[in-house]
Amino acid sequence: MADTVWADGAQTREQLGRVGVWLGPIGRASWPEARAAARRIEALGYGALWISETPSAREPFAHAALLLGATERMTIATGIASIWSRDALAARNGALGLAEAYPGRFTLGLGVSHAPAVQLRGQDYNKPLTAMRTYLDGFDAAPYSGAQPSVPVPVVLAALRPKMLELSRDRTAGAHPYFVPVEHTAIARERLGPDPVLAPEVAVVLESDPVAARERARRYMAMYLQLPNYTNNLRDLGWSDDDVADGGSDALVDAIIGWGDVDRVAAFVQAHLDAGADHVCVQPVGTSTTGAVAELEALAPALLG
Repeated sequence: MADTVWADGAQTREQLGRVGVWLGPIGRASWPEARAAARRIEALGYGALWISETPSAREPFAHAALLLGATERMTIATGIASIWSRDALAARNGALGLAEAYPGRFTLGLGVSHAPAVQLRGQDYNKPLTAMRTYLDGFDAAPYSGAQPSVPVPVVLAALRPKMLELSRDRTAGAHPYFVPVEHTAIARERLGPDPVLAPEVAVVLESDPVAARERARRYMAMYLQLPNYTNNLRDLGWSDDDVADGGSDALVDAIIGWGDVDRVAAFVQAHLDAGADHVCVQPVGTSTTGAVAELEALAPALLG
C-alpha cells in the first residue's frame, strides 16, 4: 500500500490524537442512544471513537457513516472490520468513500477476527496470517475511480503476536492490539520500531472496591479468555493456564483492566503511553453505553487535561 492515499504512522497519529475511546456496546445501542453517546464523547474532547464488528450488531462501515454524519470533528475508526466479512476491494472502496466525504476523520482497522465469528458466516478460519497478507494485496488489485480523499487514509491491523505485528509494520500505518497488558505494549513498540502507530485498546473500570471492580472486569474478560488468539498471546507473555481460567486470576485481571478511582485509572492508561503507545483507546467495560459514557465523562479531565 505504497499509494500516497494511505497515511503513514505520523499522519495516523495526527488524525487519531493521543487518547480515544473504544466502545463495543455502541454497536448494539439504539441509534438515538448511539448518536447521543458519540456526540458526548466528541464534546468531551476524545480524539477518536473505535467501533467493533460482530455478527449480531451494526455493520461497521454503515455504522461509521452514521457516526461521522452525527459528529463534526472526531475520528471514527473500525476496531476492527473483519477481513472475512467483505472482500478487500469492498473494504478499500468503503474506506476511500468515507474518507473523501469526511477528510481526516476515518481510520480503517482491519483484523482476522476469531474462528467462532468466522464460522457463523459459514467460512473456514484457516491460515489467518496468510489470509491477511492476501487481503492487503487486494487493496492494490484495481484502480479506484471515485473522487480521491484530500487527506491520506490510515489503515492499521489488529495485531498481537510477532508475525502480525511485523505485517502491520511493513504493510500498514501500524497496529491496534486488543485485550493486552502493558507489557505487551512495550513488546509491540519494540517490534514495530519508532515510526508505525501503536494504538492499543485499554480496558478500564471506574470502581474502587476490588471485589466489585474485578467482578465487572471478569464479565468482560470471560468471553475473550475463551478465544485462542488472546489466550495464546497471554501464554506467550508468560501467563499460565491457571491465570486464564475462570475469568482470569486476580493478577491477570489487574494486568488487563485498569480499575480504581480516576487517578488510578488515569495512571494505568498513562502506563501504556509510557510503554510506547501513541494512541490509547480507552474502553469502560462491564457496563452499558450510557454507563460507559458516564465513566468517560468522569475520566476526561484526568485523561485529556
